[in-house]
Amino acid sequence: MDKLEWQGKWNEVKGKVKQAYGDLTDDDLKYEEGKDDELLGKLQQKTGKGREELVNWINSL
Repeated sequence: MDKLEWQGKWNEVKGKVKQAYGDLTDDDLKYEEGKDDELLGKLQQKTGKGREELVNWINSL
């Protein structure tokens, strides 16, 4: 799988993710460079989706 490249558009993506999953907080969606896996883990726990499914969904936003 390709490395997620979120940094440039993360604020836009974050808004769309929060619309889809209202129970996610800003802390859940805090992006820190080099911590993609940690962010994905939090999203997996909150959404119940698998890693690959989340990556594909986020990249399609």
